[in-house]
Amino acid sequence: MADGTVSTQPAGAPEGAAEPRANRRKVREGTVVSDKMNATVVVAVVERVRHPRYGKTVQRTKRLYVHDAQGEARVGDRVRVVETRPLSKLKHWRLESVLERAR
Repeated sequence: MADGTVSTQPAGAPEGAAEPRANRRKVREGTVVSDKMNATVVVAVVERVRHPRYGKTVQRTKRLYVHDAQGEARVGDRVRVVETRPLSKLKHWRLESVLERAR
C-alpha cells in the first residue's frame, strides 16, 4: 500500500475486495443406522418440513453414507456429519464428531 499499511488480502486480489468466504460446508446431525461397512456408516437424518399444500408438519428421512476412518461410530449413536468432496459413488459426507453414545 502507498501509505505503509499492510494488506490482509491475498496477493493479486483487487483493493477493497471482500474477505475470503467462510466455510460453506453443510452440517447435519443424525442417528447411525448401520456400521457394517469398512470406514463407512449410514446416518439417518430427519428433517421436519411443512407440507406445501396442507401445512401439516411432516418428517422426511435421508440416509447419508458417511466416511468414518477410525470406525468410532456405532449403531444408535447421535453424530454430526460434514459435507465433503465425493469419496465414492454414494459417500459425500464425513464424520465430524459423536455427540451422544447409544445406550
